Amino acid sequence: DERHIIEATEKPDFKPKNLLTPTLSKKYRAAARATMNEVRVKISLRVPKSDLARLKAKALREGLPYQTLIGSILHKAVSS
Repeated sequence: DERHIIEATEKPDFKPKNLLTPTLSKKYRAAARATMNEVRVKISLRVPKSDLARLKAKALREGLPYQTLIGSILHKAVSS
């Protein structure tokens, strides 16, 4: 199955399917707008070097800045 997917996506005529519906687009824009409007406060935090290395690696895998990942983790922790 994976080979079939890889071969299909490597063809010159491949066109990815857009999964973002207008409803989802509106929802994501509203969430982004709300996030951007929040007041951000700069903090200083000491963490073990090994933890920071793992955070940076995870952020790289997820395709986002590591500080954004840390903020997301903190937000989830205090929102639960």
